[in-house]
Amino acid sequence: MKFSILVITIMFALSSLAHGQNPNLDAALAKSLGADEYGMKKYVFVVLKTGTYTPPRTTERDSLFAGHMENINRLADAGKLVVAGPFSKNDDQFRGLFILNVSTFEEANTLLSSDPAISSKMLESHLYTWYGSAALPEYLKVDDKIWSKKH
Repeated sequence: MKFSILVITIMFALSSLAHGQNPNLDAALAKSLGADEYGMKKYVFVVLKTGTYTPPRTTERDSLFAGHMENINRLADAGKLVVAGPFSKNDDQFRGLFILNVSTFEEANTLLSSDPAISSKMLESHLYTWYGSAALPEYLKVDDKIWSKKH
């Protein structure tokens, strides 16, 4: 009898795996993160490029960049910005990237308009729909535990 139960349990588990079912699924977590059946969701991927306005190396430029960093931190704290970072110097004038936890360009543009470096045209944004893991925002919980100097 125990052997039969074991065989049935193994067959059920193998059947679930064969049909693509995840035995580790946390349905409540998936729902809270907005995941579809594949554990994915839409984001807006933003490439920041050098804009048309180049402030002189003065307090204005420093102020725009400080406001840019403050905006990044504010959006991350609100759960709207899940990835941000600069590119090294390159011929394409790519300056940085954002992955915004929104699904439409309208929502993304509303968030981006609060960035003084973008609204001043020091940086310009190029938006793309991106389909990625719905778990991506969860890394922010760990990110806050690994830096020793605020950027």
